[in-house]
Amino acid sequence: MSTEAIAETFDKETTTQPVIAASGLCFSYGTGELTKQILFDVDLNIMPGEIVLLTGHSGSGKTTLLTLIGGLRTLKQGRLEVLGRRLDGADKDALVQVRRQIGFIFQAHNLLDFLTARANVELVFRMHPEVRRAEVQRRAAEMLTAVGLGQRLDYYPSSMSGGQMQRVAIARALVAEPKLILADEPTAALDSKSGRDVVNILQRLAREHHIPILMVTHDDRVLDIADRIVHMEDGRIVS
Repeated sequence: MSTEAIAETFDKETTTQPVIAASGLCFSYGTGELTKQILFDVDLNIMPGEIVLLTGHSGSGKTTLLTLIGGLRTLKQGRLEVLGRRLDGADKDALVQVRRQIGFIFQAHNLLDFLTARANVELVFRMHPEVRRAEVQRRAAEMLTAVGLGQRLDYYPSSMSGGQMQRVAIARALVAEPKLILADEPTAALDSKSGRDVVNILQRLAREHHIPILMVTHDDRVLDIADRIVHMEDGRIVS
């Protein structure tokens, strides 16, 4: 689907319903005397097209919240709706269905060293078998070109810089046209220039496709891309 078609579809849809709606989220690890509560009564709404940065010290619960929203953990306390689906108490199949609509970007690029940039991006389509092979190849090449790697489609990760590998990770996250991007410290391992390039690309592509972003970050250098900054302390949202 072209950028213009995506934008037209988005404009026809209501923008009043949140993409993420969390209310009273609590989460604990362990059982019995070893139970450790990580999240306490977290409320969070994110609207279509919003770029929201989640900040806070290590151990404040940011990544735990991100993994719950991404359907990577099962929520048992509180209410959580993501992309129109209830995730609290959801079974594995329901969580998988939500994950298929989300693009994930992590601090570690998680590329497979034995695959080229193009092949790493194409891997996403294993979750979308309905897309034909020719379309997979076209979309992977187009997205890598969009992040500035059109001349490196057949490069292996070992031949790329850290910033270039993170660009591949961004292309992989966006190529299947997700409805939500979740990013966990995507600039943490990058130098100042590479980190700035990465968030600029992510911001531009998200704006073009009207994809909301929830990004965990400690990087003060990228705060200006946010529509809103949410700060966490000790498992609670404080601002």
